[in-house]
Amino acid sequence: MFYSFLGFLFEVAFARLTRNPKRDRKCRLLLPLCPVYGLGACGLLLLPEGVRERPVLLFVCAAALCTAVEYAVGLFYEKALGAPFWDYRALPLNLGGKVCLPFSLLWGGMTVLLAPLLQPFGMKLAQSAPHWLAAPAAALFLVDSGLTFYLLRTTRRTDALRWYDRFFPALRQT
Repeated sequence: MFYSFLGFLFEVAFARLTRNPKRDRKCRLLLPLCPVYGLGACGLLLLPEGVRERPVLLFVCAAALCTAVEYAVGLFYEKALGAPFWDYRALPLNLGGKVCLPFSLLWGGMTVLLAPLLQPFGMKLAQSAPHWLAAPAAALFLVDSGLTFYLLRTTRRTDALRWYDRFFPALRQT
Protein backbone atom coordinates (compact mmCIF):
# COMPACT_ATOMS: atom_id res chain seq x y z
CA MET A 1 0.00 0.00 0.00
CA PHE A 2 2.97 2.29 0.66
CA TYR A 3 4.13 2.10 -2.95
CA SER A 4 0.56 2.32 -4.28
CA PHE A 5 0.11 5.55 -2.34
CA LEU A 6 3.46 6.92 -3.57
CA GLY A 7 2.39 5.96 -7.09
CA PHE A 8 -0.79 7.96 -6.63
CA LEU A 9 1.25 10.99 -5.53
CA PHE A 10 3.59 10.52 -8.50
CA GLU A 11 0.63 10.32 -10.91
CA VAL A 12 -0.94 13.49 -9.53
CA ALA A 13 2.37 15.36 -9.74
CA PHE A 14 2.97 14.08 -13.27
CA ALA A 15 -0.53 15.12 -14.36
CA ARG A 16 -0.01 18.62 -12.94
CA LEU A 17 3.47 19.03 -14.46
CA THR A 18 2.37 17.87 -17.91
CA ARG A 19 -0.92 19.78 -17.66
CA ASN A 20 -2.76 16.57 -18.44
CA PRO A 21 -6.53 17.12 -18.64
CA LYS A 22 -7.10 13.95 -16.58
CA ARG A 23 -5.85 15.44 -13.33
CA ASP A 24 -7.30 12.86 -10.96
CA ARG A 25 -5.17 9.72 -11.08
CA LYS A 26 -6.83 7.60 -8.41
CA CYS A 27 -7.58 3.98 -9.22
CA ARG A 28 -9.80 3.16 -6.25
CA LEU A 29 -13.17 4.43 -5.08
CA LEU A 30 -12.12 5.47 -1.58
CA LEU A 31 -8.38 5.12 -1.10
CA PRO A 32 -5.79 7.31 -2.88
CA LEU A 33 -3.95 4.36 -4.41
CA CYS A 34 -2.58 3.26 -7.78
CA PRO A 35 -2.15 -0.49 -7.30
CA VAL A 36 0.02 -0.93 -10.40
CA TYR A 37 2.85 0.75 -8.46
CA GLY A 38 2.39 -1.50 -5.45
CA LEU A 39 2.36 -4.62 -7.59
CA GLY A 40 5.44 -3.45 -9.47
CA ALA A 41 7.25 -2.74 -6.20
CA CYS A 42 6.35 -6.19 -4.85
CA GLY A 43 7.84 -7.71 -7.98
CA LEU A 44 10.99 -5.62 -7.59
CA LEU A 45 11.39 -6.72 -3.99
CA LEU A 46 11.37 -10.33 -5.17
CA LEU A 47 14.37 -9.75 -7.44
CA PRO A 48 17.51 -11.52 -6.22
CA GLU A 49 19.88 -9.45 -4.13
CA GLY A 50 22.55 -9.81 -6.81
CA VAL A 51 20.28 -7.96 -9.25
CA ARG A 52 19.35 -5.25 -6.77
CA GLU A 53 23.02 -4.55 -6.02
CA ARG A 54 23.99 -3.90 -9.66
CA PRO A 55 22.50 -0.64 -10.96
CA VAL A 56 22.68 -1.48 -14.69
CA LEU A 57 21.18 -4.94 -14.17
CA LEU A 58 18.58 -3.48 -11.81
CA PHE A 59 17.65 -0.87 -14.42
CA VAL A 60 17.09 -3.51 -17.12
CA CYS A 61 15.21 -5.91 -14.84
CA ALA A 62 13.11 -3.13 -13.29
CA ALA A 63 12.18 -1.72 -16.69
CA ALA A 64 11.17 -5.18 -17.94
CA LEU A 65 9.36 -6.24 -14.76
CA CYS A 66 7.46 -2.98 -14.26
CA THR A 67 6.50 -2.93 -17.94
CA ALA A 68 5.15 -6.48 -17.63
CA VAL A 69 3.17 -5.53 -14.52
CA GLU A 70 1.85 -2.39 -16.21
CA TYR A 71 0.78 -4.40 -19.25
CA ALA A 72 -0.95 -7.06 -17.13
CA VAL A 73 -2.77 -4.49 -14.98
CA GLY A 74 -3.76 -2.46 -18.04
CA LEU A 75 -5.10 -5.61 -19.70
CA PHE A 76 -7.05 -6.48 -16.53
CA TYR A 77 -8.61 -3.02 -16.31
CA GLU A 78 -9.54 -3.11 -19.98
CA LYS A 79 -10.76 -6.71 -20.35
CA ALA A 80 -12.10 -7.61 -16.91
CA LEU A 81 -13.49 -4.24 -15.85
CA GLY A 82 -14.02 -2.54 -19.20
CA ALA A 83 -12.44 0.66 -17.92
CA PRO A 84 -8.90 1.37 -19.11
CA PHE A 85 -7.02 3.93 -17.02
CA TRP A 86 -4.31 4.90 -19.49
CA ASP A 87 -3.62 4.88 -23.20
CA TYR A 88 -0.10 5.24 -24.59
CA ARG A 89 -1.05 4.90 -28.26
CA ALA A 90 0.14 8.45 -28.93
CA LEU A 91 3.59 7.65 -27.55
CA PRO A 92 6.39 5.97 -29.51
CA LEU A 93 7.04 2.25 -29.40
CA ASN A 94 3.87 1.34 -27.54
CA LEU A 95 2.27 -2.07 -27.27
CA GLY A 96 -1.50 -1.82 -27.61
CA GLY A 97 -1.46 1.49 -25.77
CA LYS A 98 -0.82 -0.33 -22.49
CA VAL A 99 2.96 0.10 -22.30
CA CYS A 100 5.56 2.15 -24.16
CA LEU A 101 9.32 2.48 -24.28
CA PRO A 102 9.54 5.97 -22.72
CA PHE A 103 7.68 4.83 -19.59
CA SER A 104 9.57 1.53 -19.47
CA LEU A 105 12.79 3.53 -19.32
CA LEU A 106 11.24 5.78 -16.66
CA TRP A 107 10.34 2.77 -14.49
CA GLY A 108 13.90 1.46 -14.72
CA GLY A 109 15.40 4.85 -13.91
CA MET A 110 13.04 5.54 -11.03
CA THR A 111 13.85 2.16 -9.52
CA VAL A 112 17.61 2.70 -9.65
CA LEU A 113 17.34 6.23 -8.25
CA LEU A 114 14.54 5.88 -5.71
CA ALA A 115 14.60 2.29 -4.44
CA PRO A 116 17.69 2.77 -2.25
CA LEU A 117 16.01 5.77 -0.62
CA LEU A 118 12.41 4.60 -0.41
CA GLN A 119 12.74 0.96 0.56
CA PRO A 120 14.53 1.55 3.89
CA PHE A 121 11.95 4.22 4.76
CA GLY A 122 9.09 1.93 3.74
CA MET A 123 10.49 -0.89 5.87
CA LYS A 124 10.82 1.39 8.92
CA LEU A 125 7.28 2.63 8.37
CA ALA A 126 5.92 -0.91 8.09
CA GLN A 127 7.82 -2.08 11.16
CA SER A 128 6.61 0.88 13.22
CA ALA A 129 2.94 0.37 12.32
CA PRO A 130 0.94 -1.22 15.14
CA HIS A 131 0.14 -4.87 14.45
CA TRP A 132 -3.55 -4.35 15.20
CA LEU A 133 -3.73 -2.00 12.20
CA ALA A 134 -3.04 -4.76 9.66
CA ALA A 135 -6.49 -6.40 9.77
CA PRO A 136 -8.54 -3.17 9.49
CA ALA A 137 -6.25 -1.86 6.72
CA ALA A 138 -6.59 -5.12 4.80
CA ALA A 139 -10.37 -5.10 5.30
CA LEU A 140 -10.63 -1.50 4.08
CA PHE A 141 -8.49 -2.32 1.05
CA LEU A 142 -10.60 -5.39 0.21
CA VAL A 143 -13.91 -3.53 0.63
CA ASP A 144 -12.61 -0.61 -1.44
CA SER A 145 -11.34 -3.02 -4.12
CA GLY A 146 -14.68 -4.83 -4.26
CA LEU A 147 -16.65 -1.58 -4.53
CA THR A 148 -14.22 -0.23 -7.12
CA PHE A 149 -14.36 -3.36 -9.26
CA TYR A 150 -18.16 -3.44 -9.07
CA LEU A 151 -18.49 0.24 -9.99
CA LEU A 152 -16.01 0.04 -12.86
CA ARG A 153 -17.53 -3.17 -14.21
CA THR A 154 -21.01 -1.66 -14.03
CA THR A 155 -20.27 1.79 -15.47
CA ARG A 156 -17.15 0.99 -17.54
CA ARG A 157 -16.01 4.56 -16.80
CA THR A 158 -13.11 5.62 -14.60
CA ASP A 159 -14.76 8.95 -13.80
CA ALA A 160 -17.33 6.95 -11.82
CA LEU A 161 -14.70 6.87 -9.06
CA ARG A 162 -14.99 10.65 -8.64
CA TRP A 163 -17.76 10.55 -6.02
CA TYR A 164 -16.33 13.62 -4.29
CA ASP A 165 -17.18 15.94 -7.19
CA ARG A 166 -20.61 16.42 -5.62
CA PHE A 167 -19.13 17.61 -2.34
CA PHE A 168 -16.05 19.46 -3.60
CA PRO A 169 -16.91 21.15 -6.91
CA ALA A 170 -13.59 23.02 -6.90
CA LEU A 171 -11.81 19.70 -7.52
CA ARG A 172 -13.71 19.02 -10.76
CA GLN A 173 -11.69 18.62 -13.92
CA THR A 174 -11.86 21.54 -16.30
